[in-house]
Amino acid sequence: MTGTGTGTGIGRRRLLAAGSGLALTGALAACGSNTGRGGGGSGPGLSQWYHQYGENGVEQAVKRYAAAYRKAQVAVQWRPGDYDRQTAAALLTDSGPDVFEANGPLLDQIQGGQVVDLTAEVEPVKDDFNQAVLAPKIWQDKIWGIPQAIDMQMLYYRKSLLKDAGLQPPQTLDALVDAAKKLTTKKAKGLFLGNDGGAGMLGGTPLFAAGLSLITEDGKVGFDDPAAARTLGKIRQLYADKSLLLGAPTDWSDPSAFLQGLTAMQWSGLWALPQVEKAFGDDFGVLAFPKDGPDGRPSVPVGAYGAAVSARSAHRAQARDFAKWLWVERTDFQQDFALSYGFHIPARISLAKKAEKLRKGAAADAVRFATDHGSAEPLLWTAASRTAYQDALSRIIKDGASPESELRTVVRKVNAELARVRKK
Repeated sequence: MTGTGTGTGIGRRRLLAAGSGLALTGALAACGSNTGRGGGGSGPGLSQWYHQYGENGVEQAVKRYAAAYRKAQVAVQWRPGDYDRQTAAALLTDSGPDVFEANGPLLDQIQGGQVVDLTAEVEPVKDDFNQAVLAPKIWQDKIWGIPQAIDMQMLYYRKSLLKDAGLQPPQTLDALVDAAKKLTTKKAKGLFLGNDGGAGMLGGTPLFAAGLSLITEDGKVGFDDPAAARTLGKIRQLYADKSLLLGAPTDWSDPSAFLQGLTAMQWSGLWALPQVEKAFGDDFGVLAFPKDGPDGRPSVPVGAYGAAVSARSAHRAQARDFAKWLWVERTDFQQDFALSYGFHIPARISLAKKAEKLRKGAAADAVRFATDHGSAEPLLWTAASRTAYQDALSRIIKDGASPESELRTVVRKVNAELARVRKK
């Protein structure tokens, strides 16, 4: 995302978008030809990689953090293009990064012995991290990445439009379906979940809202349950009722459709909050994705890149020390990283609670949602599992395919994936 939500470039929303199955394209940059060794501190030279953020000032900020470190010379590399592929290739060589941002392929990197155990560095403050974003960094009770900052998604709604329609903010999925239909007029739709009806964006959010999961804590499919089909059928109902805005000028991650009055409610990210607040003042509210069924709970998708250390680094001990210094000890830098360039939540609960920008109004609600209801894609949710589920969700929503039948197929594919990763 961008600092204002309207700039260009790849932003932190990339994490959540990728986690929901939205592909981002870009040329694969050459790896290893320019490690960027050198820097301001004394000691060995360390290379640190970041994916290209869209917010103005982030690149300068992380270089400033690196320059403040005195025990090593840390050189930051900004990596445009397909960052996950770049790092996956570079970690197989001796010229890759020492410290890098890790996201999607972390399980493969852990099982391949490509990253270093950071449990000792995180353990003293483990409970202070938002547990939803820390969990995907844990494998076999060891911590392999340090969460940096949290992105989250939530539902925006216009208070005045709901009041005029005699509606309360929807607390259940049934209420959301009803409200979206009632708020749909000749001039505007009731709800915007993305130009594909939510097929690409929703991911596992409806399943969490039904009280289910993608993968259970003991490593099994978490949605082999009739409640999954029931809930996804209700998402299809939104599409069938023609309550959803489709074909908007910009997609769900940009709040423009909401700001222009094309929809009464829109699913978007925390990054959109400053724009929405500027446009509507107090005439808006935010919600978690509403719960569904007797075992349901509000659901909020969250994600966080994690700082990881390459096992092929020639300076592993120094790289671990630097990662600890920046993402455990330097809480001032962590708060600056989250809140000075765009709008995010610090990964540390204590920092989120005391951040001035997050202490009132919708921002405070967002922090509470992320803390109480946050759900992240689990480490065992592989790219193949995600694709199978995403394709099925699209057929259910847009084509009216049977949720029961589609989910049976997805369960088989995910079971096969779980068996595959266990063999590694």
